[in-house]
Amino acid sequence: MTGPATIDAIQAEADTRRWLERAVIGLNLCPFAKAVHVKAQIHYAVHLPTEEAGLMDALLAEAHDLAAVDAAVRDTTLLIAPNTLADFLDFNDFLARAERKLSRAGFEGVFQLASFHPQFQFAGTGPHDIENATNRAPYPTLHLLREDSVSRAVQAFPEAEAIFERNIETLEALGPDGWAALDVGPGSARP
Repeated sequence: MTGPATIDAIQAEADTRRWLERAVIGLNLCPFAKAVHVKAQIHYAVHLPTEEAGLMDALLAEAHDLAAVDAAVRDTTLLIAPNTLADFLDFNDFLARAERKLSRAGFEGVFQLASFHPQFQFAGTGPHDIENATNRAPYPTLHLLREDSVSRAVQAFPEAEAIFERNIETLEALGPDGWAALDVGPGSARP
């Protein structure tokens, strides 16, 4: 019996870009994503090993790298982990530890950590509820955002708190079949 196939870096990045372009930007789930995408200010990093300890080290390295580069060059980082933390509860536990680790490393108030996962599930929802799709990516993904950039984006968008509600309405109108038709899952982009 063989284990699950591992995903390579080229496939992981291609699938993530496709998800970003078709779902996040295409459905306007994040009104701030298009500008950094068009300006090529998103850094895609892929962590291929299966162990989560190495992922923590990779996250800290990416945070240091992001801090060292001007926001005009690299505004945000997506760290994609296609071969680890397949279970959402394990991913969620990892996320809590990662936030503490980033804080202890001096990044509190510098970066926010957002998360995306193929089985993302908000508290109080069922696993198949469409609103979970707002945070579903092809692979477990950690998103480092600069606090300054987030603050500027929120100031520029007068009703930032309404984004989540609008996303729910968009996804409910799209429905599960519409989401599936976007074809933004693992292996959807063939490089």
